[in-house]
Amino acid sequence: MKVTGDEPEPVDVEALYAEVHPGLYRYCHRLTGDPDAAADVAQEAFVRLVERDVQGAPHELRAWLFKVATHRIRDRFRTRENRRRLLEIHPVLPGAAPDPDDEVERAQRVGRVREVLERLNLRDRELLLMREEGFSYKEMADAVGVAPGSVGTLLARALARFADALRAEGIHATG
Repeated sequence: MKVTGDEPEPVDVEALYAEVHPGLYRYCHRLTGDPDAAADVAQEAFVRLVERDVQGAPHELRAWLFKVATHRIRDRFRTRENRRRLLEIHPVLPGAAPDPDDEVERAQRVGRVREVLERLNLRDRELLLMREEGFSYKEMADAVGVAPGSVGTLLARALARFADALRAEGIHATG
């Protein structure tokens, strides 16, 4: 990517860093309120400059670096806000570490259930997985190519076949 259309001279990254980094860091620190995040973002901006071989006059590169830093800070803010919202909805409660034996048993049970699911015919498997993902009957009908009115019957039959296959494997379905 080139900032200007002229034939620019190669960028002296060390000189640009010495000139621009202190102000870029201050800008990032003011936006984030976090000195570590500010240092990371300022560094990321310079890494992108080098990796993308951005060329241009020093004032253009300075503007480019500030723009990249601003976008990175926005991205970090969005990520942090998304995490905060998810934790409010699904809080992580402290608890005892899971019993390793229970975890092994659970992993084995999940593997066996997946094997049973894989043995179902494709349409049954698709319907069951779409139901689990919250698809509407219309969406399921469109996806598997059937009439919307038949989805309920097909889904009930798929569930029955799945439950029968689980019982045949000695797996007790819950919920």
